Amino acid sequence: MKRLLALFFFVGCSSVAPKPIAIVGATLIDGTGSDPQPNVTVIVRGDQIDAVRPESVPANAQVIDARGRVLAPGFIDMHNHSDRGLKDDPALTSQVSQGITTIVVGQDGESAYPVGDFLTKLDRSPVAVNVATFVGQATLRERVMGEKNLGRAATDQEVAAMTAMVHNAMRDGAFGLSTGLEYEEAKKSTTAEVIALARAAGEQGGIYMSHIRDEAQVEFDALDEAMRIGSEGRLPVEISHIKMGSKSVWGRAPDAVRLVEAARQRGLDVTADCYPYEAWYSTIRVLVPSGQLDNPKDVAEALEENGGADRITIVHCKAHPDYESKNLQQIADEKHITPVDAYMQIVRDGGADVIGHTMQESDVRVFYTQPWVMVGSDGGVGGKHPRSAGTFPRVLGRYVREQHWLTLQEAVRKMTSLPASRLKLTDRGLIRPGMKADLVLFEPDKVIDRSTFRDPGLLSEGIDNVWVNGVEVWRSGAVTGERPGRALRAR
Repeated sequence: MKRLLALFFFVGCSSVAPKPIAIVGATLIDGTGSDPQPNVTVIVRGDQIDAVRPESVPANAQVIDARGRVLAPGFIDMHNHSDRGLKDDPALTSQVSQGITTIVVGQDGESAYPVGDFLTKLDRSPVAVNVATFVGQATLRERVMGEKNLGRAATDQEVAAMTAMVHNAMRDGAFGLSTGLEYEEAKKSTTAEVIALARAAGEQGGIYMSHIRDEAQVEFDALDEAMRIGSEGRLPVEISHIKMGSKSVWGRAPDAVRLVEAARQRGLDVTADCYPYEAWYSTIRVLVPSGQLDNPKDVAEALEENGGADRITIVHCKAHPDYESKNLQQIADEKHITPVDAYMQIVRDGGADVIGHTMQESDVRVFYTQPWVMVGSDGGVGGKHPRSAGTFPRVLGRYVREQHWLTLQEAVRKMTSLPASRLKLTDRGLIRPGMKADLVLFEPDKVIDRSTFRDPGLLSEGIDNVWVNGVEVWRSGAVTGERPGRALRAR
């Protein structure tokens, strides 16, 4: 028995260090935006990058022949909703297949709370990627005010209670406050209410990330409000999925850029993220800014503003599953009713999730060519928009290789060091000795998205290998099953 116990102790307590990994002959794009560096070898030991251009390769290393491929830092998705699907797919297949190694969740005003509980669960049961979170303003509103009382401004006492909750979330590791002011849960929030919560986040080093109050007719007022919240709250601002979302603002991306640039020149730290599609995904209720969803005049004006009923496609409708994949015009024609009546019927019957093809590629291009705009998917595990499985390869394949909007090194910077800097992740986003070994190896001549609006789950091509904290999570078109991701906490 003593011999067995001794053997158990020896085996159980000894820790065999993993073999170093030598990625040999890659074209290195290090995340800084600098020119590609050909024929570079990178050594990984444990969860860190040990050496770049080492004098020799360790004799016991696992050697990866990377000739003809690009090695880049793992991609950081600044706007992700995979927190809704972590239990369904802890391997995060649709995410790691794009080269994503870190996701930022808690977006649009909705988050887990308490944040500490959410992060502790990830500590105990990791997933394939690193996870950072914001605390959502709408979530706090619902907890403090009650679900039935959200259609009004918060009282001073309620704001104080929410402010205390922001402080708690920040101490637990949240990276800042998120809002979704276009959505009904937060629509009645006053600017002063949001400023108070934003200031609480800023006092502890957080940022203000906002799905602004309107992304269409009154977008510029909404952008001004976001700048005011950042200025008076004394914290940086991140504009979520910046876009020109309807006819009234088509072609006005340069005006939005000028507005942001003016704020930056005044000293406000403003950045944005953007997804590479001309269509958004949300609830059908956001189409009518007035909130008068049963007012035929308001509904008609909203459909016209969004380019017509044929641009609004139903992707999920519990009451009418036969409507899915059809646009409002098709549904109206089949039912021999007007699109306005079709819209109001769907809302009365419980609503639906929709995709709105209401943007223009020329505006997307203006945003993507700004140095302060990073790549963000606004997708996640199980998402019904192609951005959930295709965002990062789409930028690399279409915007870089095919359309030449960006250089490859600038696109990679927007996916790596720019979001890492925004989040103050000082050990990720670059390929340098001592940095965490979040890495992606891809084929620059082949990388491309395959997901479509009809089949949004199709995985991309050209991403060969992905490592998270030095552990391979994606190899040759399949997940490895490893779950080395970490719960990231703001510092």
